[in-house]
Amino acid sequence: MSKNEIEDELWPEYNLQNLQVRKLGPGRKKFYDTVRLEPDVIAAFPNADAVNEALRYLIEIAKHSASLTQRSRGLR
Repeated sequence: MSKNEIEDELWPEYNLQNLQVRKLGPGRKKFYDTVRLEPDVIAAFPNADAVNEALRYLIEIAKHSASLTQRSRGLR
């Protein structure tokens, strides 16, 4: 029996003939941004949620610091 003769009830679910493969390089679509972390940074954060939480906190601190700096210079 050849592969073409085998009937498979799941075939419609995993038929990949129309699958489009993304090209490598600048022409490919970006689904998400990737950031490469150094090993010491990876050790400090157990998962992506921890990294995002820390970065959001840092953003808030930077905004607050910039606001204080502008006030002390008389800028608003």
